[in-house]
Amino acid sequence: MKAQRAHGELGFTVIELLSVMSIIGLLAALAIPRLQVVVKQAKVARAIGDIRSIQTELMSIEASGQALPADLSAIGRAGTMDPWGRPYQYLVITSSNIGAARKDRFLVPVNSTFDLYSMGEDGSSVAALTAGPSQDDVVRASDGGFIGLGSKF
Repeated sequence: MKAQRAHGELGFTVIELLSVMSIIGLLAALAIPRLQVVVKQAKVARAIGDIRSIQTELMSIEASGQALPADLSAIGRAGTMDPWGRPYQYLVITSSNIGAARKDRFLVPVNSTFDLYSMGEDGSSVAALTAGPSQDDVVRASDGGFIGLGSKF
């Protein structure tokens, strides 16, 4: 409802409009950062779920006595993208490529059979999980015993 003014005019004053706009701006300023945190958490949770699913498929191949595939196309996952729009990274660990495997703070490989991870929000990664570019990676470590952010491993 519009307020009736002393001279019979209908409407809102500039002060009233500015007050309402200030309140809306304040609420938005409080809500937007929290929304960004929730969206980031949702993307990490989706990446964890995808990695668990891919891991299950790879481990079933391994359990049946077959060799791990060289890439994810062998299980129909070549086009699977992480929540940030990049393909998941997969590496079968052998004695010849152990240097490319993901490593913990002591530079010891975190997996013995295969590495599977997302490069995270920044899209960059290095082998050591303690390095800055790897902190936001969603990784599989301890041969599947841990799946989560590289910064939490």
